[in-house]
Amino acid sequence: MSEGAQDTLAEAEAFLRLWHDEQPGTGPVRSRLREVSAQIEATGTYRHTFAELEYGARVAWRNSARCIGRLYWPSLLVRDCREVTAADGIAAELVSHLRLATNGGRIRPLITVFAPQVPDQPAARVWNEQLVRYAGYRTGGRHVLGDPRYVDFTDAVARLGWHGAGGAFDVLPVVVETPEEGPRLFELPGDTVLEVPLAHPEYRWFADLGLRWHAVPAIANMDLSIGGIRYPLAPFSGWYMGTEIGARNLADADRYDMLPAIAERIGLHMSSERTLWRDRALVELNRAVLHSFERHRVWISDHHTESRRFMTHLERERRCGRVVPGDWAWIVPPISGAATPVFHRQYDDVDLRPNFYLDPLAARLGRHGGLDAGCVRSASG
Repeated sequence: MSEGAQDTLAEAEAFLRLWHDEQPGTGPVRSRLREVSAQIEATGTYRHTFAELEYGARVAWRNSARCIGRLYWPSLLVRDCREVTAADGIAAELVSHLRLATNGGRIRPLITVFAPQVPDQPAARVWNEQLVRYAGYRTGGRHVLGDPRYVDFTDAVARLGWHGAGGAFDVLPVVVETPEEGPRLFELPGDTVLEVPLAHPEYRWFADLGLRWHAVPAIANMDLSIGGIRYPLAPFSGWYMGTEIGARNLADADRYDMLPAIAERIGLHMSSERTLWRDRALVELNRAVLHSFERHRVWISDHHTESRRFMTHLERERRCGRVVPGDWAWIVPPISGAATPVFHRQYDDVDLRPNFYLDPLAARLGRHGGLDAGCVRSASG
């Protein structure tokens, strides 16, 4: 057995023993280990049962050190699309994922798992960081209309034939790349992406800013790793915490950079940082996000509630005798961090598996738009 196959077998054994320990009634682990060992010796890999895949995906969420919303990890819905390999079919399932996750505004945690990476057979992937993101258009100089983070990606999909409407919130297409078909563009149907127009509970002028955001964050550039098997295409989604939109996407200086415009409308003095005009504008922007999602009956969480839920998760896991991986810089909210209970403690930033890992190729494609088809195919191989 090759060294790679031995590594796969070791991870498979650790995962299967964990599964059988935590899920009584799953049958004798020894017989399953014999089956898996035989598959790995013959092919270099093995195939998860649906029960193993479902459990592994849920535990991967449980082990995600950067996620504050892990209290509900046992409720993750898992869709098995491992047999869907053609680009058209993959795109259709991505649309189904968004519709099922959106659920009319009652957002459901969901993951859709496509074919794994196997020896000598590259797996399909999408080039988008998230299934829903907005285009960024160069308008001359340093000014960008839309999301500056996706300027390069927008340029790249334009070279592949996509033409946006030229607005500040144009939903980007999904790029599906398979070994057989190469990269293909798919626009998301209009009824797939639920968007929330933003207004403020007190400032009527806020709606005139024309801001909005989509309801479902669906991460698409992470490898799902379960028992030595990698799934490069396994988009997963939950609901937003308000600060992700109001303190990052719309507030960061290298994103929509809305704080100066909001501060000016409020009438804040911006001549000195000591007036804390950024802080005051940031709070009002976050109030608008939470108010608008609630008004349109779309599920969203605030950072105080989510912090308390995470503390509940820590206690539950402690009672189960499990370590909770945590990355402090990601767990603590980007606004009023010291006012939340997650601020005043340390976390164990350990790598437990199953887990999600950033796909380096997908990260490069999604962030920088390096969509050279020949380069992608050779890297995939």
